[in-house]
Amino acid sequence: MALKPAEFKTDVHNDWCPGCGDFGIVNAIQMALADMGVQRDKTAIFSGIGCSGKTSHYINTYGVHTLHGRVLTFAQGAKIANPEMTIVAVGGDGDGLGIGAGHFVAAGRRNVNMTYIIFDNGVYGLTKGQASPTLKLGEKTKSLPSPNTNSNVNPIGLAIASGFTFVARGYSYDIRHLKDLIVQAVKHPGLSFLDVLQPCPTYNDLNTRDWYAGADLMDEAQKRHSRIYKLEETGYEPTVHYDSEIEINEKLSQALIKSLEWGNKIPIGVFYKNENTTPYTKRLQDKIPNYLENPPAKQNVSKNGHSNTDISKILDSLEV
Repeated sequence: MALKPAEFKTDVHNDWCPGCGDFGIVNAIQMALADMGVQRDKTAIFSGIGCSGKTSHYINTYGVHTLHGRVLTFAQGAKIANPEMTIVAVGGDGDGLGIGAGHFVAAGRRNVNMTYIIFDNGVYGLTKGQASPTLKLGEKTKSLPSPNTNSNVNPIGLAIASGFTFVARGYSYDIRHLKDLIVQAVKHPGLSFLDVLQPCPTYNDLNTRDWYAGADLMDEAQKRHSRIYKLEETGYEPTVHYDSEIEINEKLSQALIKSLEWGNKIPIGVFYKNENTTPYTKRLQDKIPNYLENPPAKQNVSKNGHSNTDISKILDSLEV
C-alpha cells in the first residue's frame, strides 16, 4: 500500500536554521518517495557531511550518514550490491564538488542506476560560511573577510561533461516542481544528478530568497520579476531520442550553453536526458551473467559465524 509523505518523516529533532532551503528539499524528497509508492525497506538515503548530511536522519527509510565527500562511493556500492534498492544520495556543494569532486566525475563514467542530489547554497554552512566551490569569483558573502579568490564550479556543466545521463536543476522554494524533478530523476534508468539551488539565510546574504524572487528587478509597476524560470515552459527539449552521435552532441551542447545562464535569468528543469547509455548493471551482466539473480547482497558470506571463503591455500602459498 502506498504511503503518505508524512509517513516518510521521522521524529528526529531538526536543528537546521529557520528559513533554510534544506527544509524544502527534504519535503520534496518525502513527497517524491510517496508519489512513486516506493517501499521503505527497499529504499535508502545516503548523505555526506555538512548541514545536508542530516537528511538521512529525517527521512523514514534506511539511512546511511557517510564520510565527507565520499557519499557517492557508499551509495554506488550499495546499489551494485543490491540492485533492487532505490538509492538516493544527497550532499552539499562543498561536500560533493570540493573534496568529493573526483568521485563525482568517476561516478558519471559508470552510469549506476541511482540519484544524486546536491544542496547548492554557495557556502560551507556547517563550518561558519566559508566559500564553497559554487560561489562565484569576486563575490563576498557576509562571512568572508574579502571577496572570493577562486572561480566557481558549474555543477550542471560538470555533470554533463562527466557523463551523467539525467541532469537537472531545481529550486528549494518551489517544492512541487522540485518533487516532480526528483520523481523523474529516480525513475531514470541510469545515473541522475539534481542540482538544487537553496538560500542559506545565515551565511549567504547574496543569493537570498528575495534575490531569487527578483526583489531587485522591479518594473515600473513595482512588480518583481523572478530570476528563476522553467526550461519546460520555453519549449526546451532535453531528451536524446535516437541515440545518434549528432543528436547526442546537439543535446549536450545546448545543455552546456543553458548551464552558463546566471544573473537575471536562471533556468531550472531538465537540462539533459539520455536513456540510451548502457547502465552499469548491464555492463556487469556482460561479465557476470547471473549477476542479477545472485548479487552480492544475496550471497551467503558466512556460516555458523565463520567465513565461507577459505584463503588458507593462498596463505600457504605465500609462506616463506
